[in-house]
Amino acid sequence: MIVVTGAAGFIASGLVQKLNEEGFVDLILVDDFTREDRKTNFIDKQYTALVDRANFIEWLHANENQVQFIFHLGARTDTTEFDQSIFDELNLNYSKAVWNACVEHGLPLVYASSAATYGDGALGYDDRHDIVDQLKPLNPYGDSKNDFDKWALQQEKQPYFWAGLKFFNVYGPNEFHKGRMASVVFHSFNQIQAKGEVKLFRSHREDYSDGGQMRDFVYVKDVAKVCYFLMHHRKDSGLYNLGSGKARTFKDLATATFHALGKEAKIDFIDTPIDIRDKYQYFTEANMKKLLDIGYDQGFHSLEEGVDDYVKNHLLPGRYW
Repeated sequence: MIVVTGAAGFIASGLVQKLNEEGFVDLILVDDFTREDRKTNFIDKQYTALVDRANFIEWLHANENQVQFIFHLGARTDTTEFDQSIFDELNLNYSKAVWNACVEHGLPLVYASSAATYGDGALGYDDRHDIVDQLKPLNPYGDSKNDFDKWALQQEKQPYFWAGLKFFNVYGPNEFHKGRMASVVFHSFNQIQAKGEVKLFRSHREDYSDGGQMRDFVYVKDVAKVCYFLMHHRKDSGLYNLGSGKARTFKDLATATFHALGKEAKIDFIDTPIDIRDKYQYFTEANMKKLLDIGYDQGFHSLEEGVDDYVKNHLLPGRYW
């Protein structure tokens, strides 16, 4: 059995699809499965059982001899949530329980960290272990992910293989339920379909033009491929960046969405909301050398390639992955 937590969510449901495509169907999907708006993410997948996240640790202790690998991708990911206790419960303490169970039962673990751990990028975007204690995330979500990374690195007892993946700006199918937290590709597509234009955040820094803010956008299908690679690799434990390795502007992203729809770009700008303005990252770019050095050689979609596939094969037909 392979366990995937967060399986009703965006990235994890994509990983389940990738596993199914590779012939793995003996899967245990873990999540809070009560939300109707997320059921389409997993309802047509092949799996053995659904386990409520509240019961998972107990289930794992009872069934550990049947489990071969754990992908712990479930988390509270809302960067606009500022209730620290929510993140302590769902991201930090729950992840510690998963880690400790993996140690106890000798199970390999891949878990979701985040590029939000890098804060404003003052220390760069290198997935080195020696800078983790110095990182200063910009919100409680980033804090929770960095706190767990720090905790994991301090543990004398570790799973025989583990990897913490610092996801950058992931976009792609199965994010219909994410609302405000869905990718800018998703929001751009909907704006174009509704009004024929895209509104992007205006820059509030002199060194960036409007729409010139840059992020490392990575296609969810590439993220799933990396997870699949690590499931077989099972060595070289540690933290790994997971981006495309190439920063692109939001204007590039919006333009690519227009082009995928066969339309000329029409972009307007609005002020960045006050509640996130002082927490806003203007540049992120993953240094991917560490992952490539351990043998990952399957490449990444360019922004244009990923957006084109997402729009034409998923958003336009309303098709999940």
